Amino acid sequence: MTNIHEVLRRPIITEKSNYLNGKLHQYAFEVANEATKSIVKEAVEDAFDVNVLRVNIISMPMKQKKNQRSRRTSVRRSAYKKAIVTLAPGDTIGVFEGVK
Repeated sequence: MTNIHEVLRRPIITEKSNYLNGKLHQYAFEVANEATKSIVKEAVEDAFDVNVLRVNIISMPMKQKKNQRSRRTSVRRSAYKKAIVTLAPGDTIGVFEGVK
C-alpha cells in the first residue's frame, strides 16, 4: 500500500462517530484489510495535516441473513476493517465537521 487513498477508504459517519469526534476527538475510518496501526497513523497525518495520538483497529464481521424458506445463509455485507483515530486536542478533520 503506497497510496493514502488505498489505506483510507472512506470516513464512517454515524451517530456514535459524531459523539466520538465531539467529545473525545476520535474519528472513524474504513481502512484496507492489510492496514496496520502505523500505516493508518501515517496516512491520516499526511492526508489531513493533524497530529495522531492513538489508533485503534477493529475487524468488523460480515452481516448474514437467513432465508426462511430454504434455511440457507447468505452474506448481506462483507467484512471490513475500521480504524478509530484519536487526535491531539485542538486538531480537527473538516470532513466530519459538516457545513459551516
